[in-house]
Amino acid sequence: MEKKLKSACTGLLILFLIILSSIADAQSNKAVTKKYLSELPNIQLSKAIRKYRMIAVYTNRDLYGNFTGKTLVSGDYTRGLPGDSAQWNNVYISASNNFSAPFPAGTKQKYMENFRYVPSGKMMEEQSFKSFPKSFENIFARNLIWDMMSADIFAWNYYDSLKLNKPYLIPDIKGNFNMADIGSYSHSKIMLCWRGITEFNGQMCAIIDFNAIDNKLELSMDLIKSKGTEQYWGSVFVSLKTKSIEHADMYSGTIQEIEIKGMKDKILMKTIREISIETIQ
Repeated sequence: MEKKLKSACTGLLILFLIILSSIADAQSNKAVTKKYLSELPNIQLSKAIRKYRMIAVYTNRDLYGNFTGKTLVSGDYTRGLPGDSAQWNNVYISASNNFSAPFPAGTKQKYMENFRYVPSGKMMEEQSFKSFPKSFENIFARNLIWDMMSADIFAWNYYDSLKLNKPYLIPDIKGNFNMADIGSYSHSKIMLCWRGITEFNGQMCAIIDFNAIDNKLELSMDLIKSKGTEQYWGSVFVSLKTKSIEHADMYSGTIQEIEIKGMKDKILMKTIREISIETIQ
C-alpha cells in the first residue's frame, strides 16, 4: 500500500511539473510574441560604419524565353562615413553570352572607385553623375546606387508605420520621376509588409517584404532608347538592435522594346535581375 501511494505521489508530482513547464512555456511564448511580434521596437539607426557587397545578375532573353546574354555587376558599399555619406569601391561589370559558363573577371569601373555621396533625392539628378562616362554600361553602376538607396528606404523610412502581416502602401512614392536625365520611371504603387522575425548574422532581425508592380520604364541615351514595364520584389532583414540592414534580396522582371542606333529593327527583350546585399563588416 505504501509503495502504491509513493508511486501515485510520484506520478502526480511529475504531472504537476509537466503542467508547470507547459504554463511556463506558454508564458514565455506570450512574452516573446509581445516583445517581438506586437510591434517593431523603437530604436535609432546605428552610426557605426557598415560595409556591404552588392551583386546583381541581369539575364536577358527574348519573348520566347531564348537566352541572349547575361551581365554581372558587383561592388562594395560603405555607409556611416563622415557627414552621413556613403562610398563605392571595387565595382566590376562582366558580361557573357554563354548561359552555363561562369562570368569572366570583368572590368573595374574606375570612375566608381571612392565615389562618395550623401544618399538623398539629389542622386536622381544628372549633376550627381557628372564624373560618369557617357557609355550605356554606366546605367549598371547607377543601378547599384539606386538599388541600395531603395533597400535603405524600405528598411528605414516607413519602419514606424509597419504592423505584423499588414500590407502598407507607401504614400509618397508614386507617379513619374526623372532618372538623372537618362530616362524616366513611373511607379504604380509600392507595398511593404513586416512578415516576422529571424536570426541573421547573430542579430534578431525584422523581415520586411516589398513589391512594386506595373511600373513603366523609359530610357533615352545617345546610343540606345527603350520603353517597357518592370515588376520588382524582395526582402530586407533589419536588425532589431542596431536597425542596420543585415541582408537583402531583390528580384525584378523587365520587358522592353529597345532601339539601338544604327540598327534597323527594334529588339523585344525580357530581363530578369537578381540582387543580393550581404554584410562584409
